[in-house]
Amino acid sequence: MAASMTALMIHIESMQTAVPIRITGTGRTLPVAVSGGAAPLTAASLQRRFRAVLYYRGAGGVEQEERAAWVKESLSASLAEHPEMAGRLRCRDDDGGRRPWEVRLNDNGVRLVQASVDMPMAAFLEAKDLARREAALALWTDVDVHEPEFCAPFFMQLTRFQDGGYAIGASCSLLLADPLSLVDFLKAWARTHAEMLRARSKPVAVAPPAVIQYARYLQSPGAVVRRLKSVPLDACSAAATTVLFRADAAAAAVAGAQVDRHALAAACVDQAVETLGGNAKKPPRLTVLAADGSGELGVRACGYGDREEKTMTAPPSRGHHALRAAYWGDLGLGEIALDGSEPVHVSCTVVSPCADEGLVVVMAPAGGGELLISVTVPN
Repeated sequence: MAASMTALMIHIESMQTAVPIRITGTGRTLPVAVSGGAAPLTAASLQRRFRAVLYYRGAGGVEQEERAAWVKESLSASLAEHPEMAGRLRCRDDDGGRRPWEVRLNDNGVRLVQASVDMPMAAFLEAKDLARREAALALWTDVDVHEPEFCAPFFMQLTRFQDGGYAIGASCSLLLADPLSLVDFLKAWARTHAEMLRARSKPVAVAPPAVIQYARYLQSPGAVVRRLKSVPLDACSAAATTVLFRADAAAAAVAGAQVDRHALAAACVDQAVETLGGNAKKPPRLTVLAADGSGELGVRACGYGDREEKTMTAPPSRGHHALRAAYWGDLGLGEIALDGSEPVHVSCTVVSPCADEGLVVVMAPAGGGELLISVTVPN
């Protein structure tokens, strides 16, 4: 059984780019402020990302190629309303030689992968090593530290299983969007997708988009599905574990000032290591990612022991940081319906290639309220 599982392949059938249906973000930038030991960003740090995979039962009467075409159309429509998701990372030169980082909203688009797996979805979900195989359902190509502007920081993937089920995978750089922002985008995209499908069901006097016509050609008997490449479903052991917390933004602020991100992050790491017990170790250093509300993302690296030890070993309430456990399910990914059905399974992972660091992402909801903090620590 183990040998046959190892021989399973994922077939990459197409790799396209979904671009916004109208020009929206050209010339705009979102700064990335790097401080501490993280300056400049390293090649490994550019690969920090959030991965989400949603599994759906196949809807009758919907062919894979047609579904892929409508995913691309609806994705392009959604990007017009969320131009930051179509942008690229850039390290620009300035007079001081600091080479600051930024997200350039240049409408380059999202990479869209279409793939298939040689097994039923039900069997895939029942596999004991499911968590280690899911990376193949949300593929990622490393961002080049020397030419980041030519690399997509956001991938979406549609993977077909033998039993008609399919998975939607998303891999997004944490420098482009935090997990909360990505989930909000996926919800908006799903709404747009549903609206376009409803409009398709109504009689229209105009021809469908060219990409839909092409998809219908692919369904014809004479069309052959071509594979760009086939690769084994690698089972890589997880190097880190992520724990989520919620914290009241007002309570986390010190003397009415802004939230002390470093203190909050260290408190969360303390709690995460305590919660995981022997399954995690205290990292020697921290990297904290947090937006300041103005569109600028802060990336701060610091040693884990930069504070007094008595502060690092605070009681469970962590001083003025009253932390509450949170879960990926709270974000509502399980409610994202496609083809009229909600996913049968959802998984979320924060990927950090920097094995010796604790990675903390502080997220604030668009409408205000409690902070959501993800803490990723080495196993």
